Amino acid sequence: MTDSNDRSASVFVHPTADVEDGARVGDGTKVWHLAHIRSSAQVGAGCVIGRNVYVDAGVTVGDRVKIQNNVSVYQGVTIEDEVFVGPCAVFTNDFRPRAQNPDWTITPTLVRRGASIGANATLVCGIEVGEYAMIAAGSVVTKDVKPYQLVAGNPARPKGWVDEKGEVVSRDVDNPPHQG
Repeated sequence: MTDSNDRSASVFVHPTADVEDGARVGDGTKVWHLAHIRSSAQVGAGCVIGRNVYVDAGVTVGDRVKIQNNVSVYQGVTIEDEVFVGPCAVFTNDFRPRAQNPDWTITPTLVRRGASIGANATLVCGIEVGEYAMIAAGSVVTKDVKPYQLVAGNPARPKGWVDEKGEVVSRDVDNPPHQG
């Protein structure tokens, strides 16, 4: 991993992108048009950071993550390895947002390895998305999502179970199939 002042030749940053001093970007990562990676953010190796993506200060993004266009990843969000974040997905970090709140605190969100978040999904802060879980496009996730669980809707509700490739393996929402 290299910092913004000492990028290796294997990191591509589009000329319109802004990678602030102190940000760390891993080898093989591509940062595309108008993306903005704040100081103290860490983006792993082999990632794709799409057009107009914002990665806030203090955010950690794992290796081989794809964050599609127009996504903002705010402080308090941690994304583990091999996660897919679809276009226009939304992360929040404040349960009671107000323009002026001196008592504001960040509420963290954790997205585990291999999870997929569909286009235009909204993740309300304070949740954990389990490994290889799948969130359908347009869903509003207000509660934790179990590993390998498929959720959809507003609010997002269990719809079944997927495997590591994202194939639906069961529609029995109460009984996950054996993984392994």
